[in-house]
Amino acid sequence: MGRVAALGERARVAGLALAGAVVLVADDPEAVRRGWRSLPDGVDLVILTPAAAEALRQDPGLPAGSRRLTTVMPP
Repeated sequence: MGRVAALGERARVAGLALAGAVVLVADDPEAVRRGWRSLPDGVDLVILTPAAAEALRQDPGLPAGSRRLTTVMPP
């Protein structure tokens, strides 16, 4: 079983560390892209905040496909 990561604004993802998620705080679009590229090996599920998901959608430089499952938090 792989690990879970959370990527996005500090206020939305910090608490997920208590559940064992790898938390990557990213408060702006560039930080989101850096966070995505720095996800550790073994992460199979990435929980994104709505803003993080939008930042990734708008970046043509990121690979379209990924072996990681993603989900977006409700707004």
